[in-house]
Amino acid sequence: MKAFITGITGQDGSYLAELLLEKGYEVHGLIRRSSNFNTTRIDHIFDKLNLHHGDCTDGMRLQELITNIVPDEVYNLAAQSHVKVSFDMPLHTVDVTALGTLRLLEAVRHLKNNVKFYQASSSEMFGNSPSPQSETTPFKPRSPYACAKLYSHHQVINYREAYGLFGCCGILFNHESERRGETFVTRKITKAIARIQLGLQSELYLGNLDAQRDWGYSKDYVEAMWLMLQHNEPDDYVVATGETHSVKDFLTIAFGHANLDWEKYVRINEKFFRPSEVNRLQGDASKARNKLNWIPKTSFSDMVKKMVDHDCEMTKRSIQ
Repeated sequence: MKAFITGITGQDGSYLAELLLEKGYEVHGLIRRSSNFNTTRIDHIFDKLNLHHGDCTDGMRLQELITNIVPDEVYNLAAQSHVKVSFDMPLHTVDVTALGTLRLLEAVRHLKNNVKFYQASSSEMFGNSPSPQSETTPFKPRSPYACAKLYSHHQVINYREAYGLFGCCGILFNHESERRGETFVTRKITKAIARIQLGLQSELYLGNLDAQRDWGYSKDYVEAMWLMLQHNEPDDYVVATGETHSVKDFLTIAFGHANLDWEKYVRINEKFFRPSEVNRLQGDASKARNKLNWIPKTSFSDMVKKMVDHDCEMTKRSIQ
């Protein structure tokens, strides 16, 4: 089996690459050309991967790669995925996150090997729809990122119905890990804790502490991606824990694990607020549980503690 992963250098891409290698796949990945090394998350499996330079804004390159590789499975994880940044860079976000998917779908459509396609949809598409949100909940996107993801979501459904593509959309709720990007609020918190403990930082500036999210562990969620493409029929699935926690909850567990009081260090800065906030996201993953036999393995508390322990250890090493 051959798999092609866009976004392979990201959090989910690295965990998915590990999973597929363990299952005996030949794994190909798309990476952007950079003057800096951007493969940190996959360095430990670098020699086992087939990496190709390219970008989701370049349709001709995607066509060339798909034609030459002829993958059995394509996992589209690439995106400009930071919601706050999408308000600052809406055109770039749409070009990569929305049109990038369409370019990849067009490249895949012409293959003759019945390729299976996974699209990384997002819980942000639900916006402020009433929770818990399932596959039948109306979408109400409230950011350029969410709008771009919704465009991709419907394009995959359209290609499934129009061309018979085996296309699946995973509507993943927030998922974190030790490999989460450092600009996201969860990793921003755990990195700050490590620096505070070592006297390298005294304050942490955040935005809306009351926002509530359904947080899961990335390594659990990539298994759901793979399971979708192993099912006998293509379909769309919510992937979530069913539990909701606020940013304050995250702070309480994270700082408490380090024997610190978050209220002594956290400051509010309005520049970190979104122009339009999504107040509460809570997923109903009953369909994934019943059809794919998928359940999350890692609790919210354990996930937070893993992230704190990792960042404390890595920060100590960096100053030794």
